Amino acid sequence: MVNEEIIAPFKELYPFESHILKIDSLNYHYLDEGEGDPLLMLHGNPTWSFYYRSLIRGLKHQNRCVVPDHIGCGLSDKPQDYAYTLETHIQNVEALVEKLELDNITLVLHDWGGAIGMGFATRHPEKIKRLVIFNTSAFLSDRIPWSINICRHAVIGPLAIQSLNAFSRVALIRASKVPGRMTGKVREGYLAPYQRPEDRIGQLRFVQDIPMTPDVPSYSVVQEIESSLEQFKNHPALIVWGLKDFCFTEYFFERWKKILPNAEVQALKQAGHYVVEDAYEEIIPNVIRFLKKYPIHTK
Repeated sequence: MVNEEIIAPFKELYPFESHILKIDSLNYHYLDEGEGDPLLMLHGNPTWSFYYRSLIRGLKHQNRCVVPDHIGCGLSDKPQDYAYTLETHIQNVEALVEKLELDNITLVLHDWGGAIGMGFATRHPEKIKRLVIFNTSAFLSDRIPWSINICRHAVIGPLAIQSLNAFSRVALIRASKVPGRMTGKVREGYLAPYQRPEDRIGQLRFVQDIPMTPDVPSYSVVQEIESSLEQFKNHPALIVWGLKDFCFTEYFFERWKKILPNAEVQALKQAGHYVVEDAYEEIIPNVIRFLKKYPIHTK
């Protein structure tokens, strides 16, 4: 069961019904709001489904918004002894899609959600109809901010992320570039599921799984995903990018434009890594327009 006390202080910002899928005795939390063609929204690290709350409220009147919390994140369980790898997260999404019998999916991806979502897509391309890409990656790169790379260190990582909660707290400052966005209840919402060091085990494991070298478990998985991305080059796609992102810089933006040469592009000059947080007022009407422009035709 979901601990409702966690979300009670900011329930007005997150007024959604919680759902649970049992995966190997673990609680995999997800939201399922609205009706229509499904939008499968996948978050990254250190966020959770709270990140997509504005999009859900803006889109659920014309689409079904399915938004999971990865194991180790948000309102999902946070086991201490668990295979926190890209492969496992992809398999969990597969389990959710199978459980809900989702088809004609529009993927909405941010941060680690890009690799997880495109990992699912390359294995089930027949289910994917449209793509909405926020600041993210699904291909190998040797570019990583020093501040994140240092957290991959065997000693510094657990100290910074688990003991000091530095990853979540620094993200509140660096990932948003529009003043006033990450204050009050919003700030509380981002931090709420990660109060204790053991709550932050998933954050640490995500950082440790960044595919910088072939010995990292996710490396070969991302390599395989990257080799299969071309099959989506003609899919309707919308790339929305915060140009002030310190992590997924314009280099990644340009890579996506080459991978999806027919994609529509929305470049947001004042937005940072938490692009949806910074610019949801501009993003929501554009996503609605995009979805209407490329309706899903079913037999």
